[in-house]
Amino acid sequence: MTGSIPVTASARPTPDGPRPVPRIIAGSLFVGAVAGISAVAAWPIYRDGAFLLLVAVGASVGAAIAALAWRRAWGGWRVTAALVIAFFVLGVPLAVPSRLTDPLSALRGLGEVASGALLAWKDLVTVDLPVGAYRNLLVPALLVVLVGTCVGLLLAWRADRVAYAAVPVALGMISFGLFFGRTTVSAPLRLGPVTLAAPVETAVGIAGLLTCLLWLTWRSRDERIRALRRAAASSGVRISRRPSGADQRRIALGAGMVAVAVLAAAIVVPYAARGTEREVLRSSVGPEIAISSAISPLAEYRALFDDARAEDVLFTVTADGALPDRVRLATLDSYDGEIYRSGGAGALDSARFVRVPATRDAGRGRAMDVEVAIQGLDGIWMPTLGRLRSVEFAGPRAASLADRFYYRADAGAGVQTAGGGLAPGDAYRITVVEPVAADLVSIKAPGAVGDGVDAPQNLRTWVERHITGSDGAALAGLVSLLRERGYLSHALSTGDETPVWMQSLPGYTFQPSASGHSLARVDALFGRLLERESDRRAAASENFVAAVGDDEQFATAVALIARELGFPSRVVVGARLASADPSLPTCAAGVCRAVDLAAWTEVQSAAGDWVPVDVTPQFAQSPSLDVTEQRNPENVTEVRPDAVEDVVPPDPVQEDSGADDRVEEAVAMDLAWLWPTLRITGIALLLLALVVGPFVVIAAAKAARRRTRRTQGDPAARITGGWEEYVDAAVDSGRESTPVLTRSELADLFGTPAGSRLAVDADHAVFSGAATTAQEAEVFWRSVEEERDVLLRERGVWRRILATVSLRSFVRNLAPPGARPRFAERGSAGFRRPRTSP
Repeated sequence: MTGSIPVTASARPTPDGPRPVPRIIAGSLFVGAVAGISAVAAWPIYRDGAFLLLVAVGASVGAAIAALAWRRAWGGWRVTAALVIAFFVLGVPLAVPSRLTDPLSALRGLGEVASGALLAWKDLVTVDLPVGAYRNLLVPALLVVLVGTCVGLLLAWRADRVAYAAVPVALGMISFGLFFGRTTVSAPLRLGPVTLAAPVETAVGIAGLLTCLLWLTWRSRDERIRALRRAAASSGVRISRRPSGADQRRIALGAGMVAVAVLAAAIVVPYAARGTEREVLRSSVGPEIAISSAISPLAEYRALFDDARAEDVLFTVTADGALPDRVRLATLDSYDGEIYRSGGAGALDSARFVRVPATRDAGRGRAMDVEVAIQGLDGIWMPTLGRLRSVEFAGPRAASLADRFYYRADAGAGVQTAGGGLAPGDAYRITVVEPVAADLVSIKAPGAVGDGVDAPQNLRTWVERHITGSDGAALAGLVSLLRERGYLSHALSTGDETPVWMQSLPGYTFQPSASGHSLARVDALFGRLLERESDRRAAASENFVAAVGDDEQFATAVALIARELGFPSRVVVGARLASADPSLPTCAAGVCRAVDLAAWTEVQSAAGDWVPVDVTPQFAQSPSLDVTEQRNPENVTEVRPDAVEDVVPPDPVQEDSGADDRVEEAVAMDLAWLWPTLRITGIALLLLALVVGPFVVIAAAKAARRRTRRTQGDPAARITGGWEEYVDAAVDSGRESTPVLTRSELADLFGTPAGSRLAVDADHAVFSGAATTAQEAEVFWRSVEEERDVLLRERGVWRRILATVSLRSFVRNLAPPGARPRFAERGSAGFRRPRTSP
């Protein structure tokens, strides 16, 4: 017969199923596609040929172990042992290839492979991308490919419903590259008038989704065919090849859902998320908490010139050849109107503090190898030079220093969080590239400076009064004028003895100045300049010097001036190793003392280069603070001079640096850990909700369905609902339910202790016509609950959990009312016994 499949006694299913070859082929294609998609997803992490070799060999060995285990029916322990042996055999040549130099190094490589299985996951989210074959960071990829391929194949080849667990394994393999990858998405792809945001990530997501759905669809169809064949072999059921109306509706509904999901993944989600920061695992890992809790180096700048610290040697810098011009301690680009801090929270990977691989691309410039030895410097701010290419630590803490060193590429700055920061005896060799600095006069202003605080009014007035030209020439002229009319001072008072910092300034006349770099302090600085410029004596004496302070105030002031002219700006705290200006402090022979430290401003040109701008005021001409001469009164009044006493002005209210306000600073920073902690906790809870949420929804839906069946309707309807609950529990626990069977036949098929009694009671409530009481319904439901517990407990804890979140009881009721059943009972008019082969 054309519309039927002949079934004979010889066609009975075997324990492994009647169609093992198609199932093995489909599962192999599925896992192979997943391995390829996961390699594409993880490529941005490594970008190295060693990773491609690892994927090819790891997937092949994993597939070979799976084939051997399936062929010989190995148990879980044997498979695990085979994977462990393969992991260590392949680990050194594939994941730690740098250790293949000699036998001793190979043994050390085995130790790195073992430690990488536990610790390299953490390292992978802290090292700057791409990591290549750096240290043992290929170990996580080897684990994902080797174990994922083997476990995925063993699950996909199974004949029972456990095979569906291959889908979470596949999603885990694909998610490795997405979760451990970059914080930014790929560049938009323009196809004519259409722009596709995040094309690589979107393609990976769609490919993974479609691969899993296609395999699930094939498995469901294959399982359904096997179930029909079993039914035909046992009861003589006719199997039609023609899809029914319910089948067509299911196919159309499934295709529509897939199309909507793909459309949302390809267009809606990237469009809605455009411009936002991509949250991955590395987004919440790093030294942000240590940076936010550390005192700003600019706020501590004035304290470096106290006599107790001024002569301390902080660090030394040596090199075989020429030294760079500057050493950078911290780059401060976040100003809230009170304190300049290091931001490091941008959307780009280059705007975050991350760990660096063995080497990184530092761009063009003069390459240098410099050795830095720490002596009196402490804290997290680590001296760096130029653009970092590589760093190698020495000393007793070398391993710890290497693990806790973080670098921010766009700022050229590094931090060290090992043991709370740097300590005497730490040393490292740093390979850098020093770019050619552009001339400030010749650069152009980008015009876009981003968000920030508004400059004080006195600064704006002073800029409008003195600006000439535009772009870099205008900024250079204003900076030169500000330095000429400023006066260097590192203290509010000198005490009885000459401070150390004054001893290196010949002919210096002390002028007091308050610390701090708040907007109020800068506003007062320019207020004195404007006041002095309006004094007729200033013009007569050609002495307009009135702004007293040091690099702390002047670097902040120049940064605000640069922003007014359209230049993005930031403040750098560090030291000069050489300078063409003899008035600027430098480290003698690379020995940097506390008194040698300085601060300067950096401005960004339209070409993207950061140009340093020295801001230290002059000290050759002392300010004249005389007020404008007033006209004598006509009525002469005798003035008796009082005793003159030196009055030290009080500290300004908004002073924000120095030793006096460190307690207040520490109190204000006690809550700095709160936002990073809440952010990390929120991301973890969101991931937990995404993973557990669907299962909670399923369990809640079943509980609501059970409550409705037990409480709504008359007693007979409640008993009918109780029977349906019993059938659903049996289906969720793994038993098959056929619509053509009676309640008694279903109870016999399920084989539970009280199933037959429940079937009789349900038939009596439905067909007897006698009134059913509420008490009888309640007794029936108590029996249903007992049978439900028996069904859920009989296969262990994990089977009970799977039954709780199973959707089989929902799927069995999806066929619309009136749909023609696929089965017919013997003796019915439409039943025909299948033909047997001759």
